[in-house]
Amino acid sequence: MPTIKIYKQDGTSAGTMELDDSVFGVEYNEAVIHQAVVAQMANARQGTKSTLTRTEVTGGGRKPWRQKGTGNARQGSIRAPQWKGGGVVFAPKPRSFRKKINKLVRINAITSALSAKLSDGNLIVLDKLDIEPKTKNMAAVLKALKVESRVLLVLPNGSENALRASNNIPNVRTAASEQLGVYDIVANAVMLTTVDAIKAIEQKYTVKEVAAQ
Repeated sequence: MPTIKIYKQDGTSAGTMELDDSVFGVEYNEAVIHQAVVAQMANARQGTKSTLTRTEVTGGGRKPWRQKGTGNARQGSIRAPQWKGGGVVFAPKPRSFRKKINKLVRINAITSALSAKLSDGNLIVLDKLDIEPKTKNMAAVLKALKVESRVLLVLPNGSENALRASNNIPNVRTAASEQLGVYDIVANAVMLTTVDAIKAIEQKYTVKEVAAQ
């Protein structure tokens, strides 16, 4: 089993922790990570943009001039696409961009991304994160841990104080351990979490738990 060092909020050591092989010891698989990231980003799209085609634009019921004899190009309507205020060719319409991926593929992508974070030394685990909901407190924790790059803060449910303390820090993104996404993991350089969050992640994504679902 892989082992990781645990830190306190002030940056000092708090011991070590063994991690589950089926979650943090998975071989890196770029293909499934790419597939999961594309699906997550596509599912986040609203798909609400809409413009009018020439049949939907108001006006233009008659020809602007006769067909022949004027010296101008033939025109059937001032609402044709080449006219200002005319319709749009192949106008975008509201649609769903949703993509579905196999459940095991998504789990494989998450565990692969988590394993990569661990092997690259970009996974930091705290024994606990108990702070008041103030930005300066979270900034002090990051400074003590010497974290300056983009951070994904993964916390279990019930960590409202820490989440509120992180809201105004530009390089910090937050996610719940029960709703972790692949894009959240790969888009941030460092993943900062707690022992409780690690246990929640392992409980959700271990092989035996996935098989039972």
